[in-house]
Amino acid sequence: MSNQTRNRVAELKRPSSDFPRRYVPQEVDFSLWEDIEPLFERLLDRPLNDCETVEKWLLDLSELSSVVSEEGSRRYIAMTCATDDTEAEKAYLHFIENIEPKMKPVSHQLDVKLLDCPHTAELDHDRYRVLLRNCRNAVELFRAENVPLETELDILSQQYQKIMGGMTVQFQGQERTLQQMGVFLQENDRSLRNDAWQVSTDRRLQETERFDDIYDKMLELRAKTAENAGFKDFRDYQFRRYNRFDYTPEDCINFHQAVEKYVVPVTKQSTEKRRKALAVETIRPWDTACDRYGRTPLRPFEATDKLAGGCREIFTRIDPWLGEQFQRMIDLGLLDLDSRKGKAPGGYQSSLSEVRLPFIFMNAVGINRDLYTLLHEGGHAFHQFAVSGEPLLAYRHAPMEFSEVASMSMEKLGAQHLEVFYDRGEASRARYDAFEGDIALLSWIAIIDAFQHWIYTHPGHSREERSAQFVGLMERFGSGVDWTSCEEAMRYRWQAQLHIFGYPFYYIEYGIAQLGALQVWRNSRRDLPGAIEAYKAALKLGGSRTLPELFEAAETEFDFTERTIQPLTAEVQEEIERQAAMESK
Repeated sequence: MSNQTRNRVAELKRPSSDFPRRYVPQEVDFSLWEDIEPLFERLLDRPLNDCETVEKWLLDLSELSSVVSEEGSRRYIAMTCATDDTEAEKAYLHFIENIEPKMKPVSHQLDVKLLDCPHTAELDHDRYRVLLRNCRNAVELFRAENVPLETELDILSQQYQKIMGGMTVQFQGQERTLQQMGVFLQENDRSLRNDAWQVSTDRRLQETERFDDIYDKMLELRAKTAENAGFKDFRDYQFRRYNRFDYTPEDCINFHQAVEKYVVPVTKQSTEKRRKALAVETIRPWDTACDRYGRTPLRPFEATDKLAGGCREIFTRIDPWLGEQFQRMIDLGLLDLDSRKGKAPGGYQSSLSEVRLPFIFMNAVGINRDLYTLLHEGGHAFHQFAVSGEPLLAYRHAPMEFSEVASMSMEKLGAQHLEVFYDRGEASRARYDAFEGDIALLSWIAIIDAFQHWIYTHPGHSREERSAQFVGLMERFGSGVDWTSCEEAMRYRWQAQLHIFGYPFYYIEYGIAQLGALQVWRNSRRDLPGAIEAYKAALKLGGSRTLPELFEAAETEFDFTERTIQPLTAEVQEEIERQAAMESK
């Protein structure tokens, strides 16, 4: 794509004039632990004589942690933007092999120092209760013997991303990334869609053994970390490690059951409507992304600078402050949006913790989904801007379940202004597809989450058993797509899900957040200004409140049972029909 957005993260000066350093020296060599360690040691040795010195100590620790965190983020960004860049890979691996492992034990000692200090009890309870709760949890979980195991896991995750980022195919005379191949799945020519899907799938299937090798090593290492920490399995350990104080594995299983009861029938109805509209015998895997009426695929932009500019206009229409912050990202080069060979798959927003700025990474190829991805990651970015004035790093990150409310709500709020990219009929068509996708996503979340629950509560399972379990879940939560003759692709479809490899058990958050975001959307239909103000107010709280309190601040309810799923699913169904009536046929 021409007119690409330019990633200029490396040009950002540290520290920034907005957030000068008061503890960390201006010049630090982050490649040498010998330069970093004394900064931590000084904090370990500093006397904490009263409440005021404890608070000053916390601020200095937060500054140091922010500086080191940003160094890791910059190296991760450079690596994922070019997985074929050996120097970027070397720099990232050096950090996760030689800096992070040495930082973890000293960070643990600092946590212990804070909790053991008698003056910590004098800190303002409302201000510090969440920080101290999480700190106590970290101290209870820490095991020195897990540090090298976690480093091995980080290296394996990087290997997975490198393989995924390096996959390309030859199609119609050109070398293309698998992300770029997604464009062809929207074409009206069914045989072309079939060919594109098959070529991409065959390429992934070439790597199944390598992915299984990586994953088996990960399972062994994760089981060992849980055992070292005194847990019966990795699932229970990871729930504690994620600070999941407000829900349990049983709550997740209840979510799976509610999705099966209320959501799966809706997705099957949608598939049947699609089958009839396409006039085909069954819906095949390559029939799910094309337009059901054979209309020209939605192409909202040809170059990513147009995508960025259009989204800035949408954000401005929602709230001028949002537009201003996004323009700042454009001006500073905090976007890397184009898909290209060597770039890691997927999309993410990363926090540059010292300069307190967000960075957005994605693989845009010119389709409608790209537009929604940037709206989504923009929501994460606004979360970072909203908490930039918070001095404590721990509170500049909300729980993952609410962080995803920030991003998913922005998809819903932004969708009200799709006329920036489309005419009115096309905008309704795009909204129809998005709301239909919202429902389908709940089923996919149930599949991925239930899959991981099974994996980590069935140690020693074989690869065959693992694949069979995934197929069973695809059938349990499936939408009625016909996988006949594509069984091998179905068996290994899970390997394309980054979270399973790099972020175990990080997926139920999307389900919890989707329900929160749909509540924000429902509120916006009744009181748009009020919904936006509540959304912004909740973002400003960062991670300083518990999960239920953050949902309450957004005027939503922290609930992912059938009590919430059933009525929201029904309301989304009504909205799908409303948008269908306004589509341009």
